[in-house]
Amino acid sequence: MLGGVERVVLHVDLDQFIVAVELLRRPELRGLPVLVGGSGDPTERGVVAGASYEAREHRVVSGTPLRTAAARCPEAVFLPADRETYLAASVEVMDALREFGAIVEEAGWDEAFLLADTDDAREFARAIQRRVLQRSGLNCSVGIGDNKLRAKLASGMAKPAGVFRLDVTDWVAVMAERPAEALLGVGPKTARKLSALGIDTVGGLAAADPGELAAAFGPATGPWLVALAHGFDSSPVSDEPRRPRSRGREVTFQQDVRDPDRVRAELAQVAGTVSDDLAAGGDVARRVVVKIRDSRFATHTHGVALPEPTRDAAEIERAALRALESFALQRPIRLVGVRAELG
Repeated sequence: MLGGVERVVLHVDLDQFIVAVELLRRPELRGLPVLVGGSGDPTERGVVAGASYEAREHRVVSGTPLRTAAARCPEAVFLPADRETYLAASVEVMDALREFGAIVEEAGWDEAFLLADTDDAREFARAIQRRVLQRSGLNCSVGIGDNKLRAKLASGMAKPAGVFRLDVTDWVAVMAERPAEALLGVGPKTARKLSALGIDTVGGLAAADPGELAAAFGPATGPWLVALAHGFDSSPVSDEPRRPRSRGREVTFQQDVRDPDRVRAELAQVAGTVSDDLAAGGDVARRVVVKIRDSRFATHTHGVALPEPTRDAAEIERAALRALESFALQRPIRLVGVRAELG
């Protein structure tokens, strides 16, 4: 801090974003368990795209199958997903954030990092909340930190609609006794492996020998995990436009498909949609990956490299169908998908 001004990283995270957008046009549903996904029919196959806090109390979150969600929360109100409306709301919020003169890095539809110089970080965060609410009608939580990792963790602790600060001064006090899985980047599989080594908390991970973890996780990942537990993060906040690494689409069949010809036909249609996405984004693909999920929920992928980067629909389709040949297709198919990795 110099002359009362400090440089901080803020993470702005919109609260229950998809559901909150829907509640703007359906205010009578406030306070009810609301779930958004698919066509809004919970008897169809599909997954939850957004869940209200009331629905989350019933163990329903994004990614939960709609039928499972209906069983866990039978009183829920189901609404169809409206992607274009959510995109428009996201643009409105990001425009509001840029009005503060800070560096703004979009991290997704519903979140962004800001790098700002301020003499009152908490008041700056509250000003952001007021501006976002005024411009979009949406509430957000704001985390304040001295790097992106700490700011993002702080926004999670601020929910809903609060402000929380987490930096080097209180990292140990706040994080040391939390489970290692509380760290961004430590998933269930890594947490189980750490636990087998006797490491269950963030503090325990911070005290671990980087050499021992390098032996268990690899020369790069092991030391990185220790640094993560200390709250280190050197990634910059950048206002460079986000460019996707891939563009993909998938379709879930309402009834399992046994006919290989129909699988090929559906895959060709999905590939065509991906080609349209490439053209709309001005992108080219260097590799095409096909995803298949069977009736037992086993999911497999196979990819095909393209002779040269392209967005040509016929080339994308041919590559997808070639990748499909690598699958045995011994069981009925529940889902097919195509992902174009960008060149």
